[in-house]
Amino acid sequence: MDYTKIRNCKLFLLDMDGTLYLGDEVFKGAIEYINTLSETGRKYIYLTNNSSRAGVDYVGRLNGLGFPCEMENVFTSGMATGLYLNEKYKGKKIYPVGTRAFLRELESYGVEFSETDAEVVVVGFDTELYYEKLDKAVHFLRRGCDFIAANPDWVCPMPADEVLPDCGSICALLTAASGVEPVFIGKPNRNMVDIISGYTGIPNEQICCVGDRLYTDIAVAQNAGAVSCLVLSGETSVDMVEEAERKPDYVLQDVDQLAHILLGEDL
Repeated sequence: MDYTKIRNCKLFLLDMDGTLYLGDEVFKGAIEYINTLSETGRKYIYLTNNSSRAGVDYVGRLNGLGFPCEMENVFTSGMATGLYLNEKYKGKKIYPVGTRAFLRELESYGVEFSETDAEVVVVGFDTELYYEKLDKAVHFLRRGCDFIAANPDWVCPMPADEVLPDCGSICALLTAASGVEPVFIGKPNRNMVDIISGYTGIPNEQICCVGDRLYTDIAVAQNAGAVSCLVLSGETSVDMVEEAERKPDYVLQDVDQLAHILLGEDL
């Protein structure tokens, strides 16, 4: 196997759930992998579609699990959604369906909320969901509001082969009830990579996206012209890779294998 493309990468965009850990279980070699990136002069950003937490929450969570992380090392779909709303809907009133952390994230970008005269419905991975939120969201959507969603993930993987219904599943319900399809902001939208490339100065072809999902982590790399590395520690199986029309650049068992590759070792 030729590892030149991945060894030439200067920035690694790292999925978390299913890639570095699952629930509170840190995968073998995951923390050492992050240390390897630093020791070999490479940058890293934890890039997540999980919009249930704000960026600052991830710093605390990652530090608590033993991972090195500062605010500059985190970029979430919630942050990308705030930037998108500022660009496309500045001054518009938003009806949000999301956690309190998601709402705080949007507010930090100057987003204004309304439960009476909203112009845009914005949905995240809402682990605090209750029926009234769905009722109001459908009301606004059926009256012409635009529909923006932070991430398209159907489920969030959990330990013991369990999953939680994620933002994509919530949006499917809202679409079924309203007939309105959402615009998804997070992975696989290439904007996540383009924004990071812009402020780091590292071109997309020297950025590697590492994750466990073909339709988000790998697709965002392919859409942005970045290097893609799938790890089999989470949602995707070997059979799923074989059936996929677009294959990842690299398929590895876990990030521990990736660390050895970056150290110049062959598997």
